[in-house]
Parts: sequence; structure tokens; C-alpha cells
Amino acid sequence: MPKTHKIGWKTALMLVISNMVGTGVFTSLGYQLAEVQNVWSIVLLWVLGGILALIGAFTFAELGTHYNKSGGDYVFISEGFSPFFGYLSAWTSLIVGFSAPVAIAGLAMEAYLSPFQIANLRLYIVLVIIGISLFHTFSLKHSSFFQAVTTLFKLLFVLFLLGVGLWFASTEGNAISVETSVFSEISKSGFAVSLLYVTYAYTGWNAAAYIVGEIRNPQRDLPRALILGTLAVMIVYVLLQIVFLKFGTLLQLEGQAEVAIISIQNVLGKSSMPWISAGIGLQLIATMSSYVWIGPRIIHAMAKHYSLWSWLRPLNAHDIPVRAIWFQCLVILILLLSGSLQQVLIYTSFLLQLMGTLAVASFLKIKRNTNGFRSPWSPFIQYFYVVFSLFVLAFIIYDKPFESIIGLGILAFGAFTYLISKKELENG
Repeated sequence: MPKTHKIGWKTALMLVISNMVGTGVFTSLGYQLAEVQNVWSIVLLWVLGGILALIGAFTFAELGTHYNKSGGDYVFISEGFSPFFGYLSAWTSLIVGFSAPVAIAGLAMEAYLSPFQIANLRLYIVLVIIGISLFHTFSLKHSSFFQAVTTLFKLLFVLFLLGVGLWFASTEGNAISVETSVFSEISKSGFAVSLLYVTYAYTGWNAAAYIVGEIRNPQRDLPRALILGTLAVMIVYVLLQIVFLKFGTLLQLEGQAEVAIISIQNVLGKSSMPWISAGIGLQLIATMSSYVWIGPRIIHAMAKHYSLWSWLRPLNAHDIPVRAIWFQCLVILILLLSGSLQQVLIYTSFLLQLMGTLAVASFLKIKRNTNGFRSPWSPFIQYFYVVFSLFVLAFIIYDKPFESIIGLGILAFGAFTYLISKKELENG
């Protein structure tokens, strides 16, 4: 029986929001404070990241309605540049784009649930990932319901944190500081590295573009979901950083991953720590779910063209790429059991930034839409995105060579798999 269920803009919007709001917003600030400490530098980081994400959302809204098929970066880069670069994009999505964020969320969930001293907690995290993957193998209707419920919990938890920030007075000696010069901070390579953490936190602004074929009215609903979702998240991100700075001291927060817990327990008391920790951990289920939903679609799009991955082509009766879902689940579990949170964050962010830049650059090679969505201020904002992004990537290579080499090594191995895979024409 052919698939009849498709999602509307509200479900696509929830997918974008849950894809973006994950570990980054709750962990990045501690790493940033090691390099930048002026509150306006922190705000600038998150606003810049939001502007880049918004430019990306405008661009992907037009690219998605231009090609009007699922696959996201893979489709855009393959059509705009070459199948080789498109393949590397899909490979990046497979290894780090959609698998690593779930593994990172799993590691973070383990850390946030540790106050409850649960025996064999890592095993439970593994079971959560397997359970989420299983839920997405049934039908699009099941995926939509699960995503809606978990995203609702995420939104309520974030609103609770913002409410705490509005209700309570600032902690004495907090980290809201203007002592250091903003100009001196933004001119350091550490500012670019800090921006990389921010761009990782914004990863997911392009979520709905990967499932264009599953959206009911993509010409209208795709731009709405991408743009509104990105704007909403940008506002929330800036406000959350101010809340964390308002209740935490620099000594407490600098270099720490659990900045949200440290800050909020300062005002609600130590007894609140396990519950705030649990809230952050459990809201990550929506993030993990969104990546498990989207990732296999890119894998399936690649599998339709390359014999090496042909065994991932079959769909179930509801057009769900079940094999691709379980393959991604395996990759996630491998990543979960290897590497530190900070290292995985950096090389994942490096690769995602690189491929996102290629995808936005592909916009400059298409013939502009006449009927679909048209990106405002183009192509100027796309040129700005590409140039600024390359500047950030250059600083990362300079400041974090080891993690950059890991990222480039992943690409090199992907190029090897491309060479041994015979390209095939898509059936039908």
C-alpha cells in the first residue's frame, strides 16, 4: 500500500527545534569562557552563530524547494558541484553529521544522569538509542508522534530554565563581566574556536531540508519550518547563556561542561541538582530522535546511487529505510564507546562546518527559483557565509590541528570508499 501520511509545517518545525537544541547550548559556555569572558563577546558569539544558521536556513529553504526531493546536503552538493563531493557530504553525515550528535547526546545524558548512581548506566543509554531507532522503523506517523511528545518535553524544560532566570536575582560575583575588551577577545584564534562550539550548537537548522519528500507542502512549509525554527532557537540560545552567566561564577563555569547544572543549583539549591541534571539528560531524547529520523534518509539517498551501499536501499511497507536506520544505530554505538566529549565535538563541528559551507556554496551555481521560495539578500548573504565560514575553518586548523586531522582523515577514508564503489543510476 502506498504511503499516504505526510507531515505539516508544525511537525517539521519541531524537528528543526529538537535537532538544534541538544548538548551544545548546555555545555559550550564553559569551554568558551576559557577564551572569551566579556558578556558582550559571549552574546556576539551566539548572535553570529544564529546569523550564520539563519543564512543557511534561507539558503536551504530555496535549495530544498528548488530540487524538491529528500537528501539535503547530498543532493545540493552532488547537483551543484559533483557526485564525488556529494558522496563525501553523505559520508560525513553518516559518520559524524547524524551519528556523532546522537553519540555525543548519549555521553552527555550519561553524565547528566550520573547523580542518580544508576548501575550500568552506559548499558541503559545503549538501550535508549536502540529503542529510539526501533520506534522510527515503523511508520512516518509513529516518528511524528514520538518527535512531537519528546520535543514538547524539551520546550517545557527550556521554558522552565528561562523562567528561573527571570524570577530570581543574580548570584553575587557572577560571570557577567565587561572587564576585558571585546575587540581584544574577538581578534584571538580562541574566539574562532569558541564560535565552532556555537556553530555545533546550531547544527540542525537544516533538518527539515533532508526530508522534503515527506513534507505535505514543501514549497510553503519547508521555508516556514527552517526560518521560524532557527529564529526561535537563536533567541532561546542567547537568553540561556545570560541565565547561566547570571547564576554562575567564572571560577565555577570556566572549562566545565555542566554549566547549566552549576548555575541553576546556585539559585535553587544543591537539592535541585539531580532533577535539573535529569531534565537536561531526558530532553536529549528529542535531539537523538530527530537525528535518528533524518540521518537514514541521507544514507538511503546515497545508497540509491552506489553499489557499495546498495544493501541499504530496501524500504518497508511505509517507505521507511529500516536497514539504513539500523546501520546508523550501529555507527552511533561505535562512536559512543570511543573518544572524549570535547574531542568528538571539535572534529564533528569541523566537518559539519566544512560540508555546510559546500552546500551553501552550491546555491551560487543554481538557476534561481521563479515559483518556489527565494532567499532574501542573495547572493550576498551566501558569499558572506562562505567567506566567514572558511575564515573560521582556517583558525580551527591552526588552533586545533589534531582534531582537524581526525576530521580530514574521516574524509580521506570516505574518498577511498567512493573509489571502490561503482556509481549506479537510480532505479526508476
